[in-house]
Amino acid sequence: MAGRVDVVREAPLGWIVFDHPERRNAISVSMWEAIPEAVRALGADPAIRVIVMRGAGEEAFVSGADISQFEQSRSGAGGSGAYEEITERAFRALAGIEIPLLAMIHGFCIGGGLAVALCADLRIAADDARVGIPAARLGLGYGAEGVEKLASLVGPSVALEILLTAARFPAKRALEMGLLNRVHAKPELEARTRELALEIAANAPLTLRSAKRVIRSLGIEPAKRDRASIEASIRACFESADYQEGVRAFLEKRPPRFRGA
Repeated sequence: MAGRVDVVREAPLGWIVFDHPERRNAISVSMWEAIPEAVRALGADPAIRVIVMRGAGEEAFVSGADISQFEQSRSGAGGSGAYEEITERAFRALAGIEIPLLAMIHGFCIGGGLAVALCADLRIAADDARVGIPAARLGLGYGAEGVEKLASLVGPSVALEILLTAARFPAKRALEMGLLNRVHAKPELEARTRELALEIAANAPLTLRSAKRVIRSLGIEPAKRDRASIEASIRACFESADYQEGVRAFLEKRPPRFRGA
């Protein structure tokens, strides 16, 4: 079984489910290839305000890339290069989505699984989560973009601790490191994640998109930032019907009803 990536719509939430339980949701080549389409499908649906990634079953978010395929798909310069192109397309799709993206993590979140989780805006985990990057135990070269993303989140020193030890860190330590935003008891994880996702989904979509655009730009050299698009995204908020609705709702002491326009 090569596993699959399922798309579930529960507007205003959309779910991307990594479904490969017999291998603890390890991501196969076909699953990497399916991720961009899953992102596109949910991102193009105006009813979806927030996307949540999760793993199927009770054992893992994603236990990593499917190592059983490495000899076939990741050996030699040619095979390794092709595999990296496939995974990079998946990471770019996840990192580039304009609407908020959450990772709901339980159990194993290792290697490629952590790389996927790092593409999310927020990472909410169960107290049984175990995170780490075992590249040094496999002899793999870890991609520069992935290392940069990790270091920008937790700082260079902690990033080196994660990479050099190749250890699996418990949820509490991962929270202290800054890898996770919140940790909940496992029985409460889905309910608390839904609660947070719905709280975000109730906010003004244009403001959320603008905030993501501004935060993403911080990882780019100031001279190379697309300041025009950033300013346009901020201006669009003030020129929107949602801005007028937000002000009216505040004055009328009622919840706003945003339409994303």
